[in-house]
Amino acid sequence: MTDVWQSAMDHAVAVARKAGQMVRDAVGSLQKEAVMLKSSSVDLVTQTDQKVEELIIQSVKEKFPSHCFIGEESVAAGEVCVLTDAPTWIIDPIDGTTNFVHTFPFVAVSIGFSVNKQVEFGVVYSCFHDQMYTARRGRGAFCNGEPLQVSQQRDIQQAIIATEFGCNRDPETVDKIFSSLKRVVTIPVHGVRGAGSAAINMCMVASGCVEAYYEIGIHVWDVAAGSLVVAEAGGVLMDVEGGPMDLMSRRVLAANNRSVAERLVKEIDVFSVRRDDAAS
Repeated sequence: MTDVWQSAMDHAVAVARKAGQMVRDAVGSLQKEAVMLKSSSVDLVTQTDQKVEELIIQSVKEKFPSHCFIGEESVAAGEVCVLTDAPTWIIDPIDGTTNFVHTFPFVAVSIGFSVNKQVEFGVVYSCFHDQMYTARRGRGAFCNGEPLQVSQQRDIQQAIIATEFGCNRDPETVDKIFSSLKRVVTIPVHGVRGAGSAAINMCMVASGCVEAYYEIGIHVWDVAAGSLVVAEAGGVLMDVEGGPMDLMSRRVLAANNRSVAERLVKEIDVFSVRRDDAAS
């Protein structure tokens, strides 16, 4: 990694911490804050999401004016979601907005940085736990400066699996989600968990307390940073049908090793979702 990317990563860590403070400060005024809807009645966005993204993008533009951005709220406001070879900041200002609205304390600021469509560093700041997860390509993954290592468990029957229900309430989609859940639970596994934040779920895999995480329907800003944290902690990433992970596909399977991942692939009842980079 060149010095300029190290400078960018240092900036990402600093601005993520600042954004996290903004998120914590906003909790006290949540009763007054307008909660808006995006794609459905359970796809929430707040003024804080928008303010935090604006803070991050403005601070990055001042320091790296030639860089590109993919931001959750920018895309929601109509910006195109396209990943090019150019240096690109991939930002989820509040990963776990529903958690934030309910003060359920799994909320993260997620910042990924890609060059040539490859994530070069990832920063995930778990705001309420003051945990800063960082990863640089080829240089390891850390939480608050301590090295991360995935679980060494190879027996899926002794694993904890993380997943989420998403915000699509279409009955056919919900049936598929529960079909997968039933099949995973009856492998059987030790348990199924979900933090309500894709980025935090991936950091749990990297930390070794969860063996795998899968989800269909997430977005590139949910997983860009976390995917590198998993990879640099020794984990594997793939598509839910077993191929290579595609950041724009809205499908992810992150696991501590390939055997656990491949066993999970057999149980996931796949459904189709519109790609992030599909023409609007």
